[in-house]
Amino acid sequence: MKIFIDSANIEEIREINDLGFLAGVTTNPTLVAKEKGDFHQLVRQICDIVDGPVNAEPLGVSFNEMINEGQALANLHPNVVVKIPLCEDGLRAIRYLSQLGIKTNATLVFSANQALLAARAGASYISPFVGRLDDAGNDGLHVLAEIVNILDQYAVNTEIIAASIRHPMHVTEAAKIGAHIATIPYKVIKAMIRHPLTDLGIEKFVEDGKKLLG
Repeated sequence: MKIFIDSANIEEIREINDLGFLAGVTTNPTLVAKEKGDFHQLVRQICDIVDGPVNAEPLGVSFNEMINEGQALANLHPNVVVKIPLCEDGLRAIRYLSQLGIKTNATLVFSANQALLAARAGASYISPFVGRLDDAGNDGLHVLAEIVNILDQYAVNTEIIAASIRHPMHVTEAAKIGAHIATIPYKVIKAMIRHPLTDLGIEKFVEDGKKLLG
């Protein structure tokens, strides 16, 4: 399973990219709104840091807004993937952009039916929101498993991104289910790295090393 970071913060992205495992980035209007500067310039900066898909979302939600903004975003860099919300205009936009050779990510997906429609419309990626489903009293991992099973069954050429990750166990379970990608917030990635037994082991090795060196 590939690891993306879900962030629009340049410092966070650069720090995690330097660790050697980062395969891509997802952003959304909420994350972008937290950062200063021009939206398109921010996308270019991220593309300069990470050698992989960089997901950027149009700010408009009508069909014309999504296809016009989507084309403008795709022209910024070859690695840009255009995120499109799952709705009727969104499906039309996914089909339109995919026919132009522009990669798309169907976002705000909350059911296997939505995922199937997005895949058939030509989405390159589909993002089921695991954590938000859990927040609403549903089983987000169960829905993710349904989507993986259905798309695998028909060999659909669409990658599944486990999104709205709340904690490290979401990542573990998404990997076990077979999601192609997990897009993970900065704080959760940092939590994945740490383990108390690793910390104790390092302390012990340092202590013993000092004894050896006298």
